[in-house]
Amino acid sequence: MTSGAKDFLNEFHWLMDVLHNIDVGLVVLDLEMRVKLWNGFMQNHSARPSADALEHSIFDLFPELPEAWFRRKLQSVTVLHNAAFTTWEQRPYLFRFKNYRVVTGNAEYMYQNCTILPLSDANGEVNHICLIVYDVTEVATNRLQLQKANAQLHHISRTDGLTSLLNRKTWEQSLRHEFKRFQRYHHACSLILFDIDHFKLINDNYGHTAGDEVIRHTARILLDGLRDSDVAGRYGGEEFAVILVDTDAAGAKVVAERLRTNIEASSVLFERHLINYTISLGIAELSPRITDPTMWIDTADRGLYNAKRAGRNQVVVYHT
Repeated sequence: MTSGAKDFLNEFHWLMDVLHNIDVGLVVLDLEMRVKLWNGFMQNHSARPSADALEHSIFDLFPELPEAWFRRKLQSVTVLHNAAFTTWEQRPYLFRFKNYRVVTGNAEYMYQNCTILPLSDANGEVNHICLIVYDVTEVATNRLQLQKANAQLHHISRTDGLTSLLNRKTWEQSLRHEFKRFQRYHHACSLILFDIDHFKLINDNYGHTAGDEVIRHTARILLDGLRDSDVAGRYGGEEFAVILVDTDAAGAKVVAERLRTNIEASSVLFERHLINYTISLGIAELSPRITDPTMWIDTADRGLYNAKRAGRNQVVVYHT
């Protein structure tokens, strides 16, 4: 054997050694989807040695691989002679490999990016496809944790910590949005303001912790009786606000009466004490006479004031 041939064989051996041990998955498929190359990465993570993978259909080896989608992806590569890519954000993984990394142990499966390359013969015809699989689990889990943390911060910034209702800043943004929508489309919309009757006595008799539980209990009953489109928030202290979208004053009064009777019929158990209480409610339906969001709030507040003055535990609609 000539020295040139020996050098070629040595270089080929080194190349195959690199391909086998590189820390990315390498798979070569023919156009019948049969495996022609299966490197060490694929062996280690699939628990299938080359002997069990070579000449087998990729769909037999991985039945969960979406065949129609995968074939469409490969067809674009073979027809256009261009590479294609998939990312973990588009599809978490191409091959369902267990994740064994300690740092990313909270991920059940390996997140993967994948490059799909056309392999041409001497005539320029694409007769094989190369898949390069990258383990991006650490990047993906970090990104997902950051997104989760941002979502939690966003939720915290919008909600009241005691009740999980929208905080005042957030529900007032919704109030302004509905006011602008009314000016443009004249859809019915009503605002309910209500508070807990004699709340100071609850705090004085049972303590502020009991008062907090009464507020939480009120919020739970409130949320149970609303639609997804309705907006419920804490106005401050023991006072609450509800924006009823596409609802006139008559419909709002039905909602308010149901809430009032549900609160009246319920009790809060706190340290072996049953606390019974009531609420008073004021309603204001948007009309052309209400010229800004602040006036809308003031109008509902007048209804609440009249309900209090009339003896509490009742609903009053205030008309401008």
